[in-house]
Amino acid sequence: MSDLARKTENPIRSIWEGCKSTPNPSKKLITLQIGDPTIFKNFLAAPEAKVALRKALDHDNFSYMSCAGLETSREAVAEYVNKNYKGLTTQDFQPITFNDVILTSGCSMALEMCFRVLANPGDNILFPKPCMGYSTWIVGCGVEARYFNLDPNKEWEVDLEHLESMINDKTKAILINNPGNPCGNVYSKEHLLNILNVAERHKIPIIADEIYEFFTFPGVQFYPLAALSKNVPILTCSGITKRFIMPASRMGWIIINDRNHLLDSVRKGLFNLAGRNFVPNSTLTRALPEILRDTPQKFFDDNSKALFNHSLSAFSILKTCDGLTPIMPKGAMYLMVKIELEKFPNIKNCLEFSKILLSEQSVSVFPGFPCFNFPGFFRIVLTVPEELIIEACGRIKMFCEKHYKHDGDKYLKSG
Repeated sequence: MSDLARKTENPIRSIWEGCKSTPNPSKKLITLQIGDPTIFKNFLAAPEAKVALRKALDHDNFSYMSCAGLETSREAVAEYVNKNYKGLTTQDFQPITFNDVILTSGCSMALEMCFRVLANPGDNILFPKPCMGYSTWIVGCGVEARYFNLDPNKEWEVDLEHLESMINDKTKAILINNPGNPCGNVYSKEHLLNILNVAERHKIPIIADEIYEFFTFPGVQFYPLAALSKNVPILTCSGITKRFIMPASRMGWIIINDRNHLLDSVRKGLFNLAGRNFVPNSTLTRALPEILRDTPQKFFDDNSKALFNHSLSAFSILKTCDGLTPIMPKGAMYLMVKIELEKFPNIKNCLEFSKILLSEQSVSVFPGFPCFNFPGFFRIVLTVPEELIIEACGRIKMFCEKHYKHDGDKYLKSG
């Protein structure tokens, strides 16, 4: 086995596929783990997207195309981005063109390409903490993952002082995930400008993981980082897998936002890397312009409203649970919950919490560690039908009532 294969592990997949705990056979399993909104069929792709796919299939001759994707599809992404950025940009924002777009096999490939084009062995990339398993794509390549803190007491804002303290002369990029997984954070315009100021002072580009772009709850505004940046180059990674509810489509893209031509060599490098992997599925590539153009705004609004209602239902129950503090999200499809582990003396950590919860209540959640490199928390997914979210959170409440030790209980840990 190669070093790369031996060192590569996706902590989320390892927990999901390798969990040795057995659900309680007397209770139906409710999974609040995987961010696939289609599992229960209450969130599905828009009918317009399926029509576009059928039409593309009829006209697809399955031939090779440009490594960066069909020019017409890249033009459609550029049009989609410029339309959505309208009214949110700085005055000197330069609209992107198809030459700024590279189509990829999902947002994951887009991110991996950005990591590989920017960093050499011995370099480092800064990731948020908590976060999904970005290090999966750099492990074995000699690139170091360094982590800056997000503050759960400030709606998961970046701890700017800590971020700056993590930068050194080997730092090649900062990754910003907004709206965020696992936290459901959506950053204000002011906070994003503060992040840009840090990057500009240190002359470091930003990789913007915006796969949940515009996937925010009612009344919450999403600001694309590239729309606000005047001097910091931004490599934006996104796609149709989340907002368009097409997780297995594996259709993503990289948008190169570099108005000052600071990353000309990186631009060339990305197109070089695209040549290693070719493009996504040809039928999806051909369908992309219609999917982007014809999916109605009502589809996005209805999904956001539904997920917001799910989040309210979960939050209202979890906030009454002994020893738990849920943090209300602003977008995406996740909610993080803090565990007062000192009040659960028979449970050592959040991983054990999740395993015992599964075995007793048949509710599966992802522990903050190792899944998101953030001990003392667990994450739930909000795409489960609302009645199942209510039932699952009710079971979590019963679990806490059983294991929580109040002050004065003789079994309560000291300190």
